[in-house]
Amino acid sequence: MSVNNIIFSGVNSFDSRAANHAKLWLRHDYGYTRKNVGDFEVIDPQGRVMMVSGANRGIGAALARQFHSDGWVVSLGARNVDQLEASIQGWADHNVSCHSYDALDPASGDIWVQATADLRGRVDGLTNNAGIGHMEGLADLSEEILDEMWAVNVKGPLRLIQEARPLLASSGEGRIINVVSLSGKRVKGTFAPGYAMTKHAFLALHHAVRHATFDDGIRVTAICPGYVETDMTSAFGVDPSIMIQPDDLAETVATIVKLPNTATVAEILMTCEPEVLG
Repeated sequence: MSVNNIIFSGVNSFDSRAANHAKLWLRHDYGYTRKNVGDFEVIDPQGRVMMVSGANRGIGAALARQFHSDGWVVSLGARNVDQLEASIQGWADHNVSCHSYDALDPASGDIWVQATADLRGRVDGLTNNAGIGHMEGLADLSEEILDEMWAVNVKGPLRLIQEARPLLASSGEGRIINVVSLSGKRVKGTFAPGYAMTKHAFLALHHAVRHATFDDGIRVTAICPGYVETDMTSAFGVDPSIMIQPDDLAETVATIVKLPNTATVAEILMTCEPEVLG
């Protein structure tokens, strides 16, 4: 089964309560640990290694917590390691490591991937969450603004994918999550055209990677949310009570990465308001 496009309106699209009451057991199939939830077989994350960029706040922090809660060993990257380490206080353990990652520094991604492989001996998942948004209108877009967004939102994920790909292929069930945005699916009037340009490019990269890595057993999903209640959206003038909650987005992604290779989701469009997406 291949699911090319899913639109979620509202929040908490997956109800984990049923799983909590289901009968669970483990079996080993082709060397990979699986978990059965009732009659539904999913990948067991225990011991698998997930890298998450931009993990110190907002969506990235929620994803890091959720992956760790599900049993993943998480390798977290951010520009400010001190802030990153402070953000994980209260839930981190030996299955969490913090690393310096700056998408504007081409070498830092390579160093992070290698450090993770050296520390854990494997990489099974990569979540490209680090991003930057400049909200200038069309008349105020400069070369410097566009170059910075292009470097962080497109070239940064590309370099991480290129570096991690051999390790993900060795996993046999590698997973890549690309946190794009609904701005990669539509242009919202006159709002942030430069941001939308780079997010459309990121989504194009996503689909190129999805095709290029399929035969390696790597499955790639783009998460394209609308307004998520984070520091970034606090200045948008949108009522935060209607926004997607980071934890609900994280639970959705955490479910998708556990699907077997035969059930892939190419895109998740998550909305908190009516959207014109066609």
